[in-house]
Amino acid sequence: MNKYTSLAALAVGLTLSVSASAQEQATTASSNGSYRPIPNSDIMFRKTVWRQIDLREKQNKPMFSEGKEITRVILDAVKRGELQAYKGDSLTSTFTSEEIKSNSSFAEQNQGLSDEEKAAGLKEDDSWGGGGGDAWGAPAKSSGATTKKQPKLDKNGKPLKDKKGKIIYETVAVAPPKPAAPPSYEYRPKDLYQLELKEDMIFDKKRSRMYHDIKSITLVVPATAPGNVAGIDKPIGTFKYSDLVRVFRANPDKAIWFNPQNDAQHKNLADAFELWLFNSYITKVSNPSDARLDEIYGGQREGILAASQAASDLIEYEYSLWSF
Repeated sequence: MNKYTSLAALAVGLTLSVSASAQEQATTASSNGSYRPIPNSDIMFRKTVWRQIDLREKQNKPMFSEGKEITRVILDAVKRGELQAYKGDSLTSTFTSEEIKSNSSFAEQNQGLSDEEKAAGLKEDDSWGGGGGDAWGAPAKSSGATTKKQPKLDKNGKPLKDKKGKIIYETVAVAPPKPAAPPSYEYRPKDLYQLELKEDMIFDKKRSRMYHDIKSITLVVPATAPGNVAGIDKPIGTFKYSDLVRVFRANPDKAIWFNPQNDAQHKNLADAFELWLFNSYITKVSNPSDARLDEIYGGQREGILAASQAASDLIEYEYSLWSF
């Protein structure tokens, strides 16, 4: 009897252990953005890699076809509330849809005077609407009084009157009107041609092959985009790859990888990522300093060369696994 009791207890314990392990794996997969997570017990090698995708390149244009740009699909899903945006590829803190709209917009900037206008005697600080005078340096005319007369009120809020019954007026200062904020415009999907992809390159020892386990994709405002006065790349928001796959599958008529050779064989964007139908280059490989390749090697040109070397090293590592 004791033997059967022990076997039953062991079976229950194994069941609980497997359930706990499955729950732990599922929770981890949902939090890190992986669409097809690989169990840790099957991972022999893993390296986290960041890649940049330029959607203007010929190989990437099927993701950037007119009216069905991947950037349009993502931003429209955020506006509809179908997609959650995050503040970084750690995928811990989130953006609201209003913050994403602000991040993907730019304010109209004063372009200042041209060289010809400056040569003609115009001044930057005396430009029209600047408040310091007209564009030729003449004093500005007053746009209106900064004071006004109004009835003087008693403690009960009623107008005071003199002995003759006339209302007593007083002069009060009036705050000048605040200048209107410059109008804000959303970037066109065609202006947002840059993506950053984070992945784990994993060698699965059970299946004996290397996998690209995509974790997240970040939309970026390129440094050269119109209205980006900062002159540097600015992230709009980061999205879990698993969430993106769900959105792509739910919108098959919009999330299209355009096949230029055969209109009957357009693919879903989720399939395009699974089949790796795009070109990219490595910008960062996991390192103790969490630094990009151009920061490590001291320049943009050196970073491009290092990216090519990093890609070759990863291929060489996979090849070497089969030489034993």
